[in-house]
Amino acid sequence: MPDGAGGLVEQTVRFPIWVDPTSNGGTPMCQAFSLAQRLLAEWTATHPHSFPPTVLHLTDGESTDGDPTEHARQILGTGTSDGATLLFNCHVSSKHAMKVAYPNDESRLPDEYARSLFRCSSRLPESFRQAAVSMGVAVEEGAYGFVFNGDPVSVAQFFEIGTRPANLR
Repeated sequence: MPDGAGGLVEQTVRFPIWVDPTSNGGTPMCQAFSLAQRLLAEWTATHPHSFPPTVLHLTDGESTDGDPTEHARQILGTGTSDGATLLFNCHVSSKHAMKVAYPNDESRLPDEYARSLFRCSSRLPESFRQAAVSMGVAVEEGAYGFVFNGDPVSVAQFFEIGTRPANLR
């Protein structure tokens, strides 16, 4: 977690892990989104009246197995009686570009990979936006759950913002 002074502090948090992350050189984003969609369909079928699932996707943004847009739309098409599944994307880039966190439009994003992931992202619900603001993150109304060129602190904040609001409802 951010320590409030620009660093990080380790904190133990218990939560279910449905997929073990692995790395093998590629970015099969279509495959990953397809798996996530299948897991979400199963979970929402058995928990139809719960808070909608939140998918936190950390990536380099350059899909190696095709355009992930349709797979992301399928994820966003799942949900519960409380709303649609939320898909937030954190794009960690090797580009020497300024970080863009929680924008409300794509105008400051430097390339098509970033713009594509932005378009696949959900808007931040107000409780998520308030959680971000309470952490000192500048988030305007209408912002999307998207970070471009995330540094270690913004990646930690991304996961904190994406998981903390369930306690605010």
